[in-house]
Amino acid sequence: MKPKVFPESTNGFHPANLADVLCAPRVIGLYGIPGAGKTFLLDQLKEELGQELFEYYEGSDVIQSMVPGGLDAFHELAEVTKTHFRQRAIDSIKYKCAQSGKTGIVTGHFMFWSEGAEAGMRVYTQNDLNTYTHVLYINTPPEVMAQRCMRDSKKDRLSLSLQHLRRWQEAEIEELRGLCRHHNILFSTVYPNLIDKLSELILDFQRHSEDYNLSIAEQYLDEAISPEYDKLETVLFMDADKTLTAKDTGALFWGKLTQPEDEDNPLRALFSSQLGYSYTAFRQAMLIYEETTNDSEFNVLCEDVALQTAVYPEFVTLLRLVGRYSHICPVIVTCGLRCIWEKIMIKEGLSTTVKILGGGRIADKFVVTPSVKRAMATRVQSIHEAYTWAFGDSPLDLPMMAVANEAIVVVGEEQFRSKSMDRELLAAIDKDGLRARQALLPSNCPLRLDTAKLPVVDLTGDGLVKLVVQHRNPPGGLQIVHATCSNAARLLTTPMRDAAISGPDLRDAHFETGAFLARKYVSELIGLEELTMCHVQAYNTTGHRLLGEKRTLIVALMRGGGPMALGVSKVFKEAMFLHASQPDDVKRHHLKGIVTVILVDSVINNGDTIVKFVQSIRRLHAAICIVVVAGVVQDQAVSGCSPIRALARSSQLTIVALRVSANKYTGRGNTDTGNRLFNTPHLP
Repeated sequence: MKPKVFPESTNGFHPANLADVLCAPRVIGLYGIPGAGKTFLLDQLKEELGQELFEYYEGSDVIQSMVPGGLDAFHELAEVTKTHFRQRAIDSIKYKCAQSGKTGIVTGHFMFWSEGAEAGMRVYTQNDLNTYTHVLYINTPPEVMAQRCMRDSKKDRLSLSLQHLRRWQEAEIEELRGLCRHHNILFSTVYPNLIDKLSELILDFQRHSEDYNLSIAEQYLDEAISPEYDKLETVLFMDADKTLTAKDTGALFWGKLTQPEDEDNPLRALFSSQLGYSYTAFRQAMLIYEETTNDSEFNVLCEDVALQTAVYPEFVTLLRLVGRYSHICPVIVTCGLRCIWEKIMIKEGLSTTVKILGGGRIADKFVVTPSVKRAMATRVQSIHEAYTWAFGDSPLDLPMMAVANEAIVVVGEEQFRSKSMDRELLAAIDKDGLRARQALLPSNCPLRLDTAKLPVVDLTGDGLVKLVVQHRNPPGGLQIVHATCSNAARLLTTPMRDAAISGPDLRDAHFETGAFLARKYVSELIGLEELTMCHVQAYNTTGHRLLGEKRTLIVALMRGGGPMALGVSKVFKEAMFLHASQPDDVKRHHLKGIVTVILVDSVINNGDTIVKFVQSIRRLHAAICIVVVAGVVQDQAVSGCSPIRALARSSQLTIVALRVSANKYTGRGNTDTGNRLFNTPHLP
């Protein structure tokens, strides 16, 4: 017998209309076995949530409206025809929600299972999986469902054993959870007596998206750092688990919930699925926390975990130190549980100085993803115009490290480390240009990669601490360091002022001056970092180089600054080098990953050229550190109402000079420094 064929629905919907849908709507499925209370809950939600933002659909009613003869005729159809109408029903709901812009809430069945049958008959369709953005499973106790079925006089319900109802329910939850994860559908079980929690979940689903999540995260960031930091200059972004501590507080949390013989941490399976570390995965993690514990249980567990979590002493020292400075804001930005880290900071006495940004519950309003971490660091640089540090231990932190001014990879003992970090870190360094250092905690644990690619730094060492706490944009931030009255300056100045010396010999003198200023002053201003090297007696020993040397750009202001800049480059061998005749020669890509720019010129007359270069660089990178190196600085260029002084009122600037001169003379022809350096006095 051929299956009956019915004309297309009389409700005006045609499958072809789906091509006109420009934006996939949010559609929430309410699932549960017969007697779970789906219809009752749908009616409650109508009262609770209203119809301004939502549309409500009883799945069987939509099918009935499409089939001539209604549900009675539908039940007589062949399974293939039933599937056809089920698909058309969910397609019509999707279409209507797309047209209205409202979120749909739909009751439906996943499977039917007669007692005694080996397995249930699944009645969901691929179109359901393509439509639903969220699925809430009504987890009604089997005892309650059995009683409802017995008392229901409106529907003809089979009497089923408690054992069968429980088996049916567990099978649906397990299979739906897997299907939803495979199709990027958020899934959670809910108890029907918690209508307030159900409404809270649905309202959260209605408004939440990846863009919304980022906007809320940025709002919380602004609120955390703006009120107390009117003169904010530096923000330290720190990952939490396995960065500030050797432990994974999430694993400790789940360890307290499960017995040793129980299933492992459910988040492990979630993040190892095809969802990876996506926005959807972190939102699903939030739902797992919500369905596993109520608010009071969650809080108690977080307290227990915090009590047994010790922060590395090096970080406690660093955080207490930076807490003394009003221009520095330390921020823990964690993909884990905000509540745990707030309690840990209270325990460590750091809660008043360290800000916590993280999620874990609906009440937190957002989740932290790798892209959120990156966006926070970028926002602090562009909107708050502050210098950023990023501390992390895993691939989740690399996007944040890539955009931060300074990046520190925290390396713990091998058994606690991220297993994929070496591979991801190497790719970030070799392919994406990441420049970072590593901090070993404890100090005797094995390195990641090697010190050439990832230099070692001491978190509490003088060099790093000095760089962290230094003022970036102090009022009237012009710092002038010079050697005017020193014997070294007298010796180095002699050949530069001798009219008989020009060409190669004069270039050599400028080269030596650049090298002297780099060794004597620039190294003190910026600081040094340690490196491992082979001693002449064939054992490893410790050497030093400029702090962040590989992330330093030397800019030679042409043409007079070229020879002196080469002298600076001789000392800082791993720094990058760029010739620039005008400010626009320093491009945005030149500054990618750079933390310090050293501008080198032979003579600063009125300061206009330096100001233009600094302003141009600041437009490209507001928080970058700029040091100017010059042979001679005329006094009027750095005094009174000079352009350099005006610039320094809003942007810190450091000038290193061999000498500051009161002589206002500007060379021309035979006396022009550039002409003398290159034997070109005859050129116009």
